[in-house]
Amino acid sequence: MKPFLALAAALLLPAAPALACGPQNLGVSRTLAVGTLTGGFVGLKTYPQTLALQPGEVVLTFDDGPIPGRTDKVLDILSAECVKATFFMVGKQAANAPALAARVLHEGHTIGYHTMRHAILRHLAPEAAKREIEEGFQAVDKAVYGVALAEPRTPFFRFPGFADSPLLDDWLARRGIAVFGTDVWASDWEPETPENELKLTLARLEKAHGGIVLLHDARRALPMTLEPVTGATALLLDELGRRGLQALPVSDIL
Repeated sequence: MKPFLALAAALLLPAAPALACGPQNLGVSRTLAVGTLTGGFVGLKTYPQTLALQPGEVVLTFDDGPIPGRTDKVLDILSAECVKATFFMVGKQAANAPALAARVLHEGHTIGYHTMRHAILRHLAPEAAKREIEEGFQAVDKAVYGVALAEPRTPFFRFPGFADSPLLDDWLARRGIAVFGTDVWASDWEPETPENELKLTLARLEKAHGGIVLLHDARRALPMTLEPVTGATALLLDELGRRGLQALPVSDIL
């Protein structure tokens, strides 16, 4: 049975002042602070609990970037609506595009980690899997902050393919690193039209009443975030607002 350490209760932080945002923008109502001193696992697709969100609140997360020509367009869309998200970066991609990786942080988004090479860690020996995670921490932090410390700057990690293991779960938890799964995925790795993908994602969000949403900012066939720039992602944000849903950023600062 998978070991499980309870995530510390999410706390409410005062909302940061809006920057050139008005009622016409979706914006940010509050920041969700996630306690990670004992690690933790969130996302009902994999784990028995999720973040302490209120009904109608969502946390937008993007995996596999940063990729020039893709991630920058995602950032432009989010900025236009004054929305913040969490980016689980692949170390190799961040090392190849450090300015773009740093832009994610500069624009107020949360940095997370997604291994060095997007490895499926269950396929690796335990020590090799740990090295893959560590190298990802180091590469992302060097790209984003200019220097990597002994521990990752943000204690948020997501397994590629959600392929965790009891050993790695325990290792990350003992380091105080929270593991994110997801509550809703957009299936943006499938060759869907923007309209079908949007419809599918909204239906899943409605059924779940919000939650962590998995998107990707690095796939070629990614209609929600790339085709066109003001296409389905902008429509998704519009729909969140129209349906009274609120996108929240997450923080490890309690």
